[in-house]
Amino acid sequence: MEQEIISAVITSVIAFFVVYVTTPFLIKGLKKRNLTVKDFNKKEGTMVPRPGGPSIIAGILASEFALYAFFPTNEIIAIIITTSLAYIVGLIDDKKTMGGWFKPIALGVVALPIILLGAYDSNLAFPLFGEVKIPVLYLAIIILMIPITGNTINSIDVMNGVASGFMTIAGFALTISLFIIQNYEIAIASLPLGFVSLAFYKFHKFPSKIFPGDSGALTFGAMYGTLAIVGGVEIVAAIALLPAVINSFLFLSSMKRIVEHRQINAKPVEHTDDFKLKATTEKKAPITLVRLILVGNPLSEKQVAHVIFKLGILSGILAIISAFMMGVSI
Repeated sequence: MEQEIISAVITSVIAFFVVYVTTPFLIKGLKKRNLTVKDFNKKEGTMVPRPGGPSIIAGILASEFALYAFFPTNEIIAIIITTSLAYIVGLIDDKKTMGGWFKPIALGVVALPIILLGAYDSNLAFPLFGEVKIPVLYLAIIILMIPITGNTINSIDVMNGVASGFMTIAGFALTISLFIIQNYEIAIASLPLGFVSLAFYKFHKFPSKIFPGDSGALTFGAMYGTLAIVGGVEIVAAIALLPAVINSFLFLSSMKRIVEHRQINAKPVEHTDDFKLKATTEKKAPITLVRLILVGNPLSEKQVAHVIFKLGILSGILAIISAFMMGVSI
């Protein structure tokens, strides 16, 4: 137990401070190279550096490699490789606009190291009902899960601080759930996700000093999905991610095809005269979680983010309760 505590503290500290220290330098470097994008939710048309993926992946890799020194397992290697490959996919999309199918297909390929390393249990665990043995079908679940979690976090990255703040909540909920079911090694391996997200949120929160970009969002989502698989908490992880999953479902069901946000002509949100956000009346615009939040009345960008965080906390609590229920069924 002493080794677990020491490794947890070391990996958490490394994850947080690598991102906290490197992100300001990344911001300066991106500004110097003129790698900035317009923040469309700001009246003055603020230009924000992007992508923040390099500092995010640096924090994750530094902490996971440190943890591997304590626990040299295939599961940690799978986390490192899959997350790194997802970062590369996102970085390609940051540098060159790819088609709508690029990220889902590429992230499906990214999931293969989990299978090749055998870093999974093909039994799918449900709260109260126990485990279901699906050895062949589970391989398909692995291939699908990384694209789903990666693109789900990417799709909720719509305003200042949302992706990193939401990932902080979901990441720590996943960690607590893993501790509850006594999967201690993977619980410790999941700590960097929460602490990296928290450190990046310091710079990503309203008003953003940097955007994560696809490289950052896909890194967050892919690591989350990998942790869910290697930790055997797929259902619990899905519950913690529920607001983001609902957002993706609403978007895809209304668009009826996979499409990049930047390719949409009719936007789901408009601005009032005082630059608050309001739901659009455009029928062709996609339905999203933010659009539903704004149906009642216009809100500021910061207020919308807080509503999403509240939904994330609620989902996180439900996930933790589900983990307790899994403990009862085991």
